[in-house]
Amino acid sequence: METKKQFKDRIQLPFTFDVSKMLEEAQALKQEHYEYYKVIQLRAPAHLVDTSLPFPPPASDYADGSWTDWLDTPSLEKSPYLKSIIDTFSQYTTVNLVRLLFLAPNSVVKEHTDPTLGLEEEKSMIRLTIPIDNNEGVEFFLNDTLVPMKVGECWYLRLTDSHHVINGGATDRINLTIDVIPNDKIVELIEKG
Repeated sequence: METKKQFKDRIQLPFTFDVSKMLEEAQALKQEHYEYYKVIQLRAPAHLVDTSLPFPPPASDYADGSWTDWLDTPSLEKSPYLKSIIDTFSQYTTVNLVRLLFLAPNSVVKEHTDPTLGLEEEKSMIRLTIPIDNNEGVEFFLNDTLVPMKVGECWYLRLTDSHHVINGGATDRINLTIDVIPNDKIVELIEKG
């Protein structure tokens, strides 16, 4: 019986991105005030972007993203630098869901797991995380250990494990998350991290 390779629960990838350009585009998309948590989709299931398209047929397994086509949203079309980041990863693998995640000051994302976001899973996607704005009070814990992510860095996190976020600061925490299909090219990048 073949055993699946185990990876570290957190791996920094060999990329850094221009924080000021990312922040400018993220703030331009934010628009209205929000209370706790805000999500802006940059790539989404096709039927959500183009409402003239039919809903995809039911799938027995949604984890690998093959249940739908994925399209860039109008928000991404307004964000050339963020689009260039996504294009960087498109050279390595299939990019599915891409979002900007805003966590308001003095807010917490409670401990949870994402059962399909780990390399060890049979059918899965993996999430790459690029912090755009972290203040001194932002703490991301994975397996009860702080992950020292800095703005502009890119990280693979095994989110099938327990994780939670605290924004104890006075400003938004903003992350760019990119869900991709694992393949040999992206796994090699992760292994080099």
